[in-house]
Amino acid sequence: MSSTSPQRVVVLGSSFAGLTAALELRKHLDDPHEVVVLDPRDHFTFIPSLIWLPFGTRDADDVTFPLAPLYEGKGIRFVNEAAAAVDPAAHTVTTTSGEVLDYDRLLVATGPRLAFEKVPGLGPEDGFTQSVCNLDHALLARDAWERFLEEPGPVVVGTAQGGSCFGASYEFLFNVKHRIRKAGLEDVAPVTFVSAEPYLGHFGLGGVGDSQRRIEGFFDRLGIEGLPNSVITEVRDGELELEGGRTLPFAYSMVVPPFTGVDAIREADGLANPMGFVPVDDEFRHPEHRDVYAAGVAIAIAPPQPTPVPAGVPKTGQMSETMAKAAARNIVADLQGGRRHPLPLEELAAICVLDAGNNGVIFKADRVLGGGDHARVMAGPQAHWAKLAFERYFLASRKRGLVAL
Repeated sequence: MSSTSPQRVVVLGSSFAGLTAALELRKHLDDPHEVVVLDPRDHFTFIPSLIWLPFGTRDADDVTFPLAPLYEGKGIRFVNEAAAAVDPAAHTVTTTSGEVLDYDRLLVATGPRLAFEKVPGLGPEDGFTQSVCNLDHALLARDAWERFLEEPGPVVVGTAQGGSCFGASYEFLFNVKHRIRKAGLEDVAPVTFVSAEPYLGHFGLGGVGDSQRRIEGFFDRLGIEGLPNSVITEVRDGELELEGGRTLPFAYSMVVPPFTGVDAIREADGLANPMGFVPVDDEFRHPEHRDVYAAGVAIAIAPPQPTPVPAGVPKTGQMSETMAKAAARNIVADLQGGRRHPLPLEELAAICVLDAGNNGVIFKADRVLGGGDHARVMAGPQAHWAKLAFERYFLASRKRGLVAL
């Protein structure tokens, strides 16, 4: 049913899903309707490039752009704050400064909370490992890398149990190995990979095509020890302990942490599952709170198969944008009428590029959660160049507010 009175859509978050949703909403909604975006960051970060920041081939200005000018130019109100609380019954969002925003539709695109505390000693701020999950952490990882070059030693890279961003840990792994080789440190800096996946190349998806064979081949050629099905029990200064008692010494370590939903969503009555992720139907709409939608990492997706060690389902930038476009179009249909855009999760497609410094792997799946007939895997230097080209295209287009290209 369409609405003739002005309505307000509040979007929580402004990364891949939130930015895409806000721009789609403003493009298709009539002028009287208001679009408001909340994000504690004043910039957009192209997160896939953060794997390069620690090695000095990118700086912050290369992979970010300011949000306020973009949104102002598009007629979108930008509130540079996080949501402190969400009240689904009152249809309100309270910001960290105490402003209360009523909403007619809410789109949750907050991304994850990085739950380092789930593994003692994990993380760059209160622990001993690095992260490339956000810009601040990637810059800390660069400082740690500079210290490592002065005092090199073993390197441990991986994704902890409960994590889901396996692609980032693989990319960082291959890039760190490339940098070690270029620095002539292979004799003193062996590299080990630990992962919650049941096998290498699983990615939290049950594999993509022959990804297991391809990834294992990379490990063999590069001399990397892979330890899938691993549970990290504790990290201490210079050593990482696995369930079963094995201890891995390290002079440098980057481990992707477990993810949960952000506090404001996790604590909202009836809005999220126990982990803080939002359940959605085929229109990315909450099954009970029908004025709430969600997209990107914030949504709940059950793994396609159970795994011995908890391994979450990845939600790539491309997947997040696809979800956000569908959710935005369905909100438009709510407010103005028109065609709805159902997209079952099992029909989500994905293209993922794993960069390896001067090489890489491209994965394409028409059904990322399995069951598709057209999974493709391609390895070679073209993967590296493809990621470089996409980075340039993405940043150039999104700076101008273009999401339909």
